[in-house]
Amino acid sequence: MNENAKYIFDDLDRELLSQLRVDGRAPVSVLAGALGVSRATIQNRIDRLLASGALLGFTVRVREDHGDSTIRAVMMIEILGKSTTEVIKKLRGMPELYKLHTTNGKWDLVAEIHTDSLQSFDRVLREVRLIDGVSNSETSMLLTSV
Repeated sequence: MNENAKYIFDDLDRELLSQLRVDGRAPVSVLAGALGVSRATIQNRIDRLLASGALLGFTVRVREDHGDSTIRAVMMIEILGKSTTEVIKKLRGMPELYKLHTTNGKWDLVAEIHTDSLQSFDRVLREVRLIDGVSNSETSMLLTSV
């Protein structure tokens, strides 16, 4: 697959990534059962996501109070019109979005972002802002927990 081509996630990819966020070590058979598809389909999807570079690998989650070098931020997102469902589907497919919340007030969504570098952080901000239906955003990096 062309490394410069952007991988386009479909609904199954997003659901698979969501399942892997919960348990990156889940067996293919468990993932297949949860998503209602065959084991071969899940394995092919994982292979394709890895080969395209869309899925960078598998990781462990650690408690937030066990410091690491993760860059964390909160992004408030305003959505244009009635495209909330479509925007949420696209955002859920982004592995760097650790948590996503609906909210009231000026902002429609709040996303907690975790990345391993400023370069990745910058890329995530651009990708979110390019999603059709995202009309505005404001991001604040989290510095020190007090």
